Amino acid sequence: SAAVWHHSSIHKYRSPLVSRYASKEMAYNFSDRKKFTTWRKLWIYLAKAEKALGLLVTDAQVTEMESHAEDIDFAMAAEEESKLRHDVMAHVHTFAHCCPTAAPIIHLGATSCYVGDNTDLILLRDGFDILLPKLARVIDRLSNFAEKYAGLPTLGFTHYQPAQLTTVGKRACLWLQDLAMDMRNLQRAREDLRFRGVKGTTGTQASFLQLFQGDHDKVEDLDRMVTEMAGFKKAYMVTGQTYSRKVDIDSLSHLASMGATIHKICTDIRLLANLKEIEEPFEKEQIGSSAMAYKRNPMRCERCCSLARHLIALLADPLQTASVQWLERTLDDSANRRISLPESFLTADIILSTLQNITEGLVVYPKVIERHIRHELPFMATENIIMAMVKAGGNRQDCHEKIRVLSQQAANVVKQEGGDNDLLARVQADPYFAPILGHLDNILDPKTFIGRAPQQVARFLSEEVRPLLEPYKAEIDVKFELEL
Repeated sequence: SAAVWHHSSIHKYRSPLVSRYASKEMAYNFSDRKKFTTWRKLWIYLAKAEKALGLLVTDAQVTEMESHAEDIDFAMAAEEESKLRHDVMAHVHTFAHCCPTAAPIIHLGATSCYVGDNTDLILLRDGFDILLPKLARVIDRLSNFAEKYAGLPTLGFTHYQPAQLTTVGKRACLWLQDLAMDMRNLQRAREDLRFRGVKGTTGTQASFLQLFQGDHDKVEDLDRMVTEMAGFKKAYMVTGQTYSRKVDIDSLSHLASMGATIHKICTDIRLLANLKEIEEPFEKEQIGSSAMAYKRNPMRCERCCSLARHLIALLADPLQTASVQWLERTLDDSANRRISLPESFLTADIILSTLQNITEGLVVYPKVIERHIRHELPFMATENIIMAMVKAGGNRQDCHEKIRVLSQQAANVVKQEGGDNDLLARVQADPYFAPILGHLDNILDPKTFIGRAPQQVARFLSEEVRPLLEPYKAEIDVKFELEL
């Protein structure tokens, strides 16, 4: 979509992750509005639980807070922060300003990390919930592709040199297997997330023990009630001032791992595009090159590779941050996490959406694939020719020597003269091979060189891939239109 230019926006840096690429839902997930309305919800949960457990919090105070959960005066909050140099206290004051009755009990017993860390955990959880259906859609589209081309023979490549045949669908299953691992990793990371809960300044819950006059059970109940209100099954039993920053490593490492998967898939497609075997979708009016009018560059796959490298690089941040959180916490995590957490999810979101677009419109050129097979197959068929000759009464060693000489002559034509592979013509012209000439077409049928590839595809899709998609059935048919 054409970017909406506000007068000031051309004078300031804007993250391309948001201005150019990211989906509305992921951009909103890490927005100020979501963050600070979540802070207010957390203050409401705390007040409700404290009231239910017998502290002096009234219905009127809770109702007043609830009626102002959404109407944040961001200008006032910014002004307060410039004075106080403390983002949480600035928002406490701003909330208290519109809730005069509740003002005395807002944030009662809590430390800044009560809203800060718990909100981050909610955003991570909700971020995974946005990514998982998108990953399911990519897996679904690639599964359909793999099924369609399960039996189409194609040259395999090892070392990017022609190797034994595989099928187009079987190769797609190599991509799918990695994506299925990513799906399980993301599901696990999402399920493993717990809430920080209500833990106080150094994680000891001392302030709450004081509020409840030494009643340990009530402090535990408070922690549990707030955790449940926030939609989590469990809270971390022990924290410092913050939840352990290893949690961030756990979340971001799976996103980085998915970045590696997608980089590999899109690199494969770029290599195949060069061979003209497979292309990503190309719009009618799309321009491949400003200079070369004929070009069809794999720009979507290149975008995925480009952003996947950033996603992989971001993992260094939480690894280093977790390693330097001295004792109960240091604040050198804060600025870093403001960048690395949202950027990881935004980047993952963009590459999944782009990959969905690619996998919905992959173009296969069977005739080109067939031509490449024809160039290489005679060399690969030599073993089958030898076995057929032995069956017809020939001597393996004699036959091997004949084939070796003819193969080298044919290779010379291909490499030195730039001609086509003429090994078959040489075999047909040599009276030694007369006993098998009637079977040559069968011996050289590409379908006899693909082993169990079609059967592997069918079994892999039915047993491993389709079951993974079951929980996302309702969300799987959403199409993705690439805007830029």
